[in-house]
Amino acid sequence: MHRPCYDRTELKEVVDVISGYAFPGYEMGSSGSPIIKIKNIIPPMVDTTDVDRISEEFIASIPKLEKFRLKHKDILIAMTGATVGKIGRFPKANEIFYLNQRVARVDLRNPAQADIDYIYYVLSQTQYTDQIFSLADGSAQANVSASQIGNITMPLPPLPEQRRIAHILGTLDDNIENNRKTAKALEAMAQAIFKSWFVDFDPVRSKMNGESRESICKRLKITPEILDLFPDRLVDSELGEIPEGWDVKPVGNLIELAYGKPLKAENRAQGGVPVYGSNGIIGWHDEKLVNGPGIVVGRKGNPGTVTWVENDFYPIDTTFYVIPKERVGPRFLYHALIRHDFSSLGADSAVPGLNRNLAYLNKQLVAQTNLCTAFEHFTAELFLSSHNVKKQAFNCAEIRDTLLPKLISGEIRVPDLDSIAGGLIRETAQG
Repeated sequence: MHRPCYDRTELKEVVDVISGYAFPGYEMGSSGSPIIKIKNIIPPMVDTTDVDRISEEFIASIPKLEKFRLKHKDILIAMTGATVGKIGRFPKANEIFYLNQRVARVDLRNPAQADIDYIYYVLSQTQYTDQIFSLADGSAQANVSASQIGNITMPLPPLPEQRRIAHILGTLDDNIENNRKTAKALEAMAQAIFKSWFVDFDPVRSKMNGESRESICKRLKITPEILDLFPDRLVDSELGEIPEGWDVKPVGNLIELAYGKPLKAENRAQGGVPVYGSNGIIGWHDEKLVNGPGIVVGRKGNPGTVTWVENDFYPIDTTFYVIPKERVGPRFLYHALIRHDFSSLGADSAVPGLNRNLAYLNKQLVAQTNLCTAFEHFTAELFLSSHNVKKQAFNCAEIRDTLLPKLISGEIRVPDLDSIAGGLIRETAQG
């Protein structure tokens, strides 16, 4: 049965769109109160780490500046430049942040009329971010005004329905974020092991310091068999002191950076093989190019990025994929390669690109084969678990992106909030 669409209203009827304060650039530096600029909007969030600051003395000299203070979950919109219309939500913060000019904040007028989370999900849709961009004027630089943003029309269901929609989408977003945090923690654990074994040489130094086997194994959480694979001396090398018996080799002796192959979107067939560009997954196909697990290295667009892939995959022509030349496992190679500054080895052209011949010249310390193999086995479960939770997050995001426009348009209604949200979470966990 066809369901009628929700009534529409102008955004300005339910929110105030406020532009930030014109903080002078000459007052900004590395100390004082943090300022949020357009550059900090990285959808769907706002980055609070790379910020400009302004002195507390200047802040104190401006009357009524509290109007521009930011709070958790504020909706921010870029108003100037090539990224006009991009939207992010302000996270929890331990400092007081202020909003800079040319960034808009959406303030709810009446909580009895509209739900701020629902407003965010409406505005985050591509059709609305594109609409804001289309409103921009200015020949040299695109600009959009707060009043233009306020004139946008949007569906406005009854408040209880808004809250149900926002709750379902929020439940999915929470699941996505939790899975991403779990994946990040698992990856950090594997990186810490690599650093301990192959960068800091903790087992070697512990032996040299006369620490007992039992103590070393307990402290470093390794087995006696793995400990026995480490030498008990450091020797000089071109990289400084390294464990005895280990080698320093050019990266080109360890791997080949093979070219990916072109695969336009219109030529992809529906399937379960991820297609990788230099920034990660860009689509899906029904045929693999490379057997997993493997490593993708950005060649064009985002050169030098190193990405781990657990299963079979298809890297396109903006990437390289790694072919090992020696008996060194892919997990060791991945953690070794992410420590190289490949992004600085770009070819001299209009489009930045990684020069693989320069990458081949980089030097890499390589442990004995049996120790590299032990690292593969020791970290395999961490890699697999990280892959699985990333897959759950990806599946959940696909469901959210499919549901979002249908829920907001009224094509799908929410008769039973808990059962639908819970069912979606269970479905992604199983997928």
